[in-house]
Amino acid sequence: MISILILTSNEEINLRTCVESVAFSDDILVFDSGSIDGTLDIAKEKGARVLTRPFDDYGSQRQAALEKGNFKHPWLLVLDADERVDAELAEELKAIASDPSNPNTGYRIRRKDHFLGRWIPHSTLYPTWHLRFFRRSATRYEPRTVHEHPVVDGSVAQLKGHLLHYSFNKGLDEWMEKHRRYAKLESKEAVQMLAQPLDWAGLMNSDPSRRRRALKTLSYRLPFRGISRFLYMMFIRLAFLDGMAGLRYSLLISRYESWVQKEMKNLPNA
Repeated sequence: MISILILTSNEEINLRTCVESVAFSDDILVFDSGSIDGTLDIAKEKGARVLTRPFDDYGSQRQAALEKGNFKHPWLLVLDADERVDAELAEELKAIASDPSNPNTGYRIRRKDHFLGRWIPHSTLYPTWHLRFFRRSATRYEPRTVHEHPVVDGSVAQLKGHLLHYSFNKGLDEWMEKHRRYAKLESKEAVQMLAQPLDWAGLMNSDPSRRRRALKTLSYRLPFRGISRFLYMMFIRLAFLDGMAGLRYSLLISRYESWVQKEMKNLPNA
């Protein structure tokens, strides 16, 4: 009924539990970009198919997976290896895929982000919606280096269940190294977005993806972006209600935003 796509790069810590959370699927593809740990052995052990492709950027990698995946089913769920499908979401997905009269093309899913052993909703700006479940034949990925988003031809709805996200499973050092790479990629996207008019209508649009992108574009125009993001998270989104985990996470995201701003200044067209 449902095919699964999981992008991987050295995900032996995460992959087993991720695959187990989608055991309802008989078609799981691990699309790998050159893992040198036990990722591929775990994928095969859990019955997943494996394809490999050198990584260039996130948008290209996901689009290549759509084109080369040879999926068995029309409905596709896209996961990161550090995500899990909760029980409520699994039942929703199966019900949708088994209903031939379903009019929708895609579905947005909320994510519960965990840090220091707990869900931190305020610090992670919950709820944010991610378009992760869709009909393959009517979907393509934007040509973006990072923060890629699928474009679907048809109506999009929202689901009640959640993805559970454990982005710190590999440790803080790996998280920071990964986000340094993200910062380089995002800085290039930011410079391109700044060359375009601000989408004022998008700031209040009902489409959460368009609204989030308009807000991000606006934030690129702010001075002291790292500090601004920290204050926003702590005192507008009430991250302090998440306790010490919320404070530490907000400081990490503030540092990331500062990295993006620094990388933007180093680009020739900035």
